[in-house]
Amino acid sequence: MKNVSLPVIQAKNLSKSYSGKEVVRGIDFKVERGYCYGFLGPNGAGKTTTLSMIEGVSPMSAGELSVFGYTLPEQGALARASMGIVPQMDNLDPDFSVLENLRIYGTYFRIPRKILEPRIHELLEFMQLSDRANEKPENLSGGMKRRLTIARALVNDPALIILDEPTTGLDPQVRHVIWTKLRQLMSGGKTILMTTHYMEEAERLCDELFIMDNGIILDRGSPREIINAHVERFVVELLYSQYSDVAEKLQNQLESLKDVRLEIYGDILFCYCNKQQPVIEVLRGNYKPDFFFRPCNLEDVFLRMTGRDLRE
Repeated sequence: MKNVSLPVIQAKNLSKSYSGKEVVRGIDFKVERGYCYGFLGPNGAGKTTTLSMIEGVSPMSAGELSVFGYTLPEQGALARASMGIVPQMDNLDPDFSVLENLRIYGTYFRIPRKILEPRIHELLEFMQLSDRANEKPENLSGGMKRRLTIARALVNDPALIILDEPTTGLDPQVRHVIWTKLRQLMSGGKTILMTTHYMEEAERLCDELFIMDNGIILDRGSPREIINAHVERFVVELLYSQYSDVAEKLQNQLESLKDVRLEIYGDILFCYCNKQQPVIEVLRGNYKPDFFFRPCNLEDVFLRMTGRDLRE
């Protein structure tokens, strides 16, 4: 590995085009050692394409990109030797057992057997799969397959772990187990780069986020910095359709309050504010509605910056 004082990843004016369409448009970012970074954005934002360029499997169209000081794509093989990659979809070999999946993957890195074998058993224990070592992937649950895919990415003891939507489709219990394991890896000095559609996952794991849409980075910072920069402190949600006879009056009263921002999506009214009491007094004093009050979070930021329309 090259100079450890260098950023793990450095991208300058990084761009990627497919069939004349620019899907990543001149982005700049750095990833420092020992932290967790996350890319957030809707489908088609350019997140997975960015990861593919970092992994060296998709050459950039323009710009500069280095990983561990190695220039990509020219030195991609050297950079990949210190990466562990968890793809969006599990791609385990169905013909081999859990243990054999790890063993065969380890041979790609030419890891000596005396090092590989104990490492495999450590990883099986770490991912709580020791009792499934001789099972084939088809006999594993979705959560077990995901944990095995993460274990496989750790076989070469990578300094950088790249995860593309690591917990999509998993139940809450499995998701929390994986979060715990990722935090343990970070505490051991690993650097993590991930994409996710789970705002809670990003908020719990990531030290820094890149909000991405239409191939550009809209903003970056810690989860709390981004929340504070883009949305108010609180939001009150109410079913707007239950006030059809007084909707205009209700909206006017709320808009007259200081530092209040309203959004209507479908039949839900979102009332964003920095002081919740005046809003609640209007609602309780005049309409006695059912409403839901909560602090603003990353999902509010995400929807404000990238919109509420569906992306296919």
